[in-house]
Amino acid sequence: MNSFGRIFRISIFGESHGECAGIVIDGCPAGLPLTINDFLSDLERRKGGTQKGTTPRQEEDLPIFKSGLFNNKTTGAPITILFENKNTRSADYEKQRDVPRPGHADFVARKKFGGYEDYRGSGHFSGRLTVALVAAGVIAKKIVKGITITSKIIEIGGEADLEKGLQKAIDAKDSIGGLVECRASGLPIGLGEPFFDSVESQLSHIVFAIPAVRGIEFGTGFAAAKMFGSEHNDAIENMEGKTRTNHAGGVVGGLTNGNELVFRIAIKPTSSTPKEQNTLNWETGKVETASVKGRHDLCIALRVPVILEAVTAIVVADLMMLEQRISRVI
Repeated sequence: MNSFGRIFRISIFGESHGECAGIVIDGCPAGLPLTINDFLSDLERRKGGTQKGTTPRQEEDLPIFKSGLFNNKTTGAPITILFENKNTRSADYEKQRDVPRPGHADFVARKKFGGYEDYRGSGHFSGRLTVALVAAGVIAKKIVKGITITSKIIEIGGEADLEKGLQKAIDAKDSIGGLVECRASGLPIGLGEPFFDSVESQLSHIVFAIPAVRGIEFGTGFAAAKMFGSEHNDAIENMEGKTRTNHAGGVVGGLTNGNELVFRIAIKPTSSTPKEQNTLNWETGKVETASVKGRHDLCIALRVPVILEAVTAIVVADLMMLEQRISRVI
């Protein structure tokens, strides 16, 4: 439900407008040096309000450590990290309570939880909780030192020119989606398992926990459906498994093959858009025109690269521990 991982295991909690969002990280080896400064760079990359096209809502996002650290080193016990919510405007959501927003979880959440869910800022469904994923990713990156994980936006609104893609949304007074690519190098051969615990399965599982993700592809991805086998196959060149091409994206048979892991995700346009849309009014039972007010991202994809790096690092750390490639004490 709200947990992921087998040895390096995370449990996420909180709501967008609740007191805080946070995460519990179990399985982290003891002795890992850790201070607030280790988190600042990645947390800053995730923040809204610092770049064109993101929400004006700004939070301090300073991690508050509640357990698992002593003298700036991990103890081997579960690590609990909190992030306070201070810059909320819950009244924006009171006004639209009777009108579920198209594309949001408002309607299904009310049906599932009987109206007891925290609807402010999308509550537990909110992208606000990705701050906790980024924090766990900071720790995971330190654990898998020597493996490089990078991510970047490669398209906005179908445009490789990101500014041009953003401008399309600005001109239309609407939101817009994008594509984000992730690469990981330095992975050993053989991480993952066939079938249900394949590398692709594990990554896909956690990637879809990022709100707004609509699709994922590895290596050549969907373009492989248009290729001949002789085109798509990656010729092996040496005993280290290096291949001439990388159509497989670094994964064969569910296992890493020693080449660069490459995958891409599709991010939908932000559901909260100022454009007028039709939706149901719960009180009247009738369809009416509504426009979403409040502070929202023009393009969610702008904030996703660091989150994608984080969840990838979480999976890699867990897989490395399962293979006993990381000591219980660092």
